[in-house]
Amino acid sequence: MKQAAIVGGTGYGALELIRLMENHPYVQVSVVMSQSEEGELLASRYPHLAVQRTDAFAGLDHAELDKVDIVFFATPAGVAKEMLEAGFASGKQVIDLSGDLRIDDPDTYKQWYKLDPPKQDLQQRAVYGLPELNRGITASAELISNPGCFATAALLALLPFTESGSVDAGHIIIDAKTGVSGAGRKQSPLTHFSETNDNFQAYKVGAHQHTPEIEQYASASMNEELKVQFQTHLLPMTRGIQCAVYAPFTSNDDPQKLLENRYGSHPFVRVRPSGSFPGTKEVYGSNYCDIAVHLDERTDRIMIISVIDNLMKGASGQAVQNMNIMNGWEEDAGLQLLPVYP
Repeated sequence: MKQAAIVGGTGYGALELIRLMENHPYVQVSVVMSQSEEGELLASRYPHLAVQRTDAFAGLDHAELDKVDIVFFATPAGVAKEMLEAGFASGKQVIDLSGDLRIDDPDTYKQWYKLDPPKQDLQQRAVYGLPELNRGITASAELISNPGCFATAALLALLPFTESGSVDAGHIIIDAKTGVSGAGRKQSPLTHFSETNDNFQAYKVGAHQHTPEIEQYASASMNEELKVQFQTHLLPMTRGIQCAVYAPFTSNDDPQKLLENRYGSHPFVRVRPSGSFPGTKEVYGSNYCDIAVHLDERTDRIMIISVIDNLMKGASGQAVQNMNIMNGWEEDAGLQLLPVYP
């Protein structure tokens, strides 16, 4: 049984990792680290863990990591890169759930994240952990940059069509909605109940940090520089992301077949039959991404709908999926969860 550590143990991503690893056949979480909660019992902070976790949060101590094989960084942007550059978790398998290592270009990272970029040798070691794109190189990686939640939903929708060159790269629109847990546990006016309830609101207009991530990997898949119009909205629900992607369709191929052929061998992407469209409730609590496509023959545009649970396929579930691939285990180990419904 391998041992794992979670650095940054108080957020929703860390809690999902704890939940998933509780029933994983090959890994257990032996230490949860939090500088702000050091010494406090996990179960006193999170009573729902009372039976399974009797331990306390550890501090950010190198010695604690000597006992583990795998390290998850569930920290805010800017933290993981500094700790990794300082040698924290050196020699371990590392999966970073923050955005620190997703953007190749240092200037682009600085522009969108408003932080100093990671050192390039660290950046170049990292593999972008979208299994449906990089499964082969993930298997031999030691450092994984786990994709962003919106980027996961958007790229899984786009890849069958960018890879086949069947959409116009200059006219892609991504209209995205998320539940409140995507903002994390930190309180803000945007996520305050009285502000969010009975409301539907655009946020980070023209400034969401997942924009360059989507553009970088979609462009690489198309061998052409691609720009997207990407906008996020907040919905009064706890979990879930829906991306509606619109693009001019420039091929004579059947878009339904392009989707089915692209994901036929990927266990966590479920392609809907023609005429059936997914909702976020249908993937709630699971690692699935459900996708559907519609070709509007009046406008020669396709509309691709993708849905994920932002804390699962959009974060911790995908991190576990990457861990499984890195270790040669069954890709769905610990993730054989049906969606919670209703």
